Amino acid sequence: MKRILFVALALLAIAGAQASTRKVVYVVLDGIPADYIERVHPATVFDVARCGGYARAYTGGEIGAYSQTPTISAVGYMNILTGTWLNKHNVPGNSNLEPNYNYWSLFRIAKEQKRDCKTALFSSWTDNRTVLIGAGRPETDNLQIDIVRDGYELDKSRLRRADGSADIFAIDSVVCREAAECIRSEAPDLSWVYLWYTDDAFHGHGDGNYVDTYVRKTDEQVAHIWEAVKYREKNFDEEWMVIITTDHGRDESGHHHGGQSARERSVWISTNVDDLNSRFGDPALSLVDILPSICRFMGFEMPRDQAFEKDGVSFYGKADIGELTTHPYDNVVELRWNCGRSGDDAVVYISTTNNFKTGGRDEWIEVGRVKAREGTFTVDLDKYPKSRFYKFAVATPNTVLNRWLMK
Repeated sequence: MKRILFVALALLAIAGAQASTRKVVYVVLDGIPADYIERVHPATVFDVARCGGYARAYTGGEIGAYSQTPTISAVGYMNILTGTWLNKHNVPGNSNLEPNYNYWSLFRIAKEQKRDCKTALFSSWTDNRTVLIGAGRPETDNLQIDIVRDGYELDKSRLRRADGSADIFAIDSVVCREAAECIRSEAPDLSWVYLWYTDDAFHGHGDGNYVDTYVRKTDEQVAHIWEAVKYREKNFDEEWMVIITTDHGRDESGHHHGGQSARERSVWISTNVDDLNSRFGDPALSLVDILPSICRFMGFEMPRDQAFEKDGVSFYGKADIGELTTHPYDNVVELRWNCGRSGDDAVVYISTTNNFKTGGRDEWIEVGRVKAREGTFTVDLDKYPKSRFYKFAVATPNTVLNRWLMK
């Protein structure tokens, strides 16, 4: 059984083994709902997708359940960064933030690898680095980002409008230029590019011609990054994963967001990689799936305790199972999941504590195993320590799912 567990977790890493060096850059264009990006159809977003794929996705967690998450900017960045929803990462808005760094970010995972991994951040909001990623904080083990281009909104001498306020579109243009130049010359292994102005434009003008123009203008800036990636692939022994996405949708007017309407939850993912599984394009695709997809592409290893807490499923490479749900009755819980034709075993675990949330460790008890294609397993809670809180994990050779149950 220990061998099966090792395979279930290790394959998340070794699936990325390859001859050429792999690199990732992901770009967040703030606050563009899926119907809008599809109608405006900006050239770069869909040129990237022609190499791999484009799909709608969702944000906001599960409506009415423990993972429901506001459709707000910093929250969306954390969904991507940590592969978890609000109930874990603890970022409910854009201010007075106290992230739970026990759920490792993508940057922390990268720096915990045995091999050297050069990281980079290109951003118009310093809190992305200092608060969300937690660079330099003891809670993140003094995590450092190797290449940083941010803080432009704090510059008092340039990139300002006539009224003295920060010119966010001009800042985004600098961010894109810096990212493109750095990718061409230094090629960081993992880069995050954050662009702010599209959200500002929507807040000020709502759906309409003004925002159409600036979505296209922003896309033209992103083109520099895409060209830099193609330059690296042509001239160096490198294979790049490019992901372009957004953090949340908007209400029907386009001015606001934060709630759980279908349009506010509606996001999208464009990527150049073509080994996409059934998760990509499925209604279950979400922002938390980006972290495991990058980890698999890069061959990043993850400790079991971290892997058992991630809420996403990789849309890159093989995926055995998805969409774990719990169905309790009396003191029995039926676990259900979706599965294709996999002949592999699914190993089921239970924990009756949530010490992980506060920096401790949970005891994961192996419940049993079943063929993944059966899609169900029944757990008798009387066999385990009494609790009003349970965590379940189901692991296959290519996928780990987790689910909470509060009685």
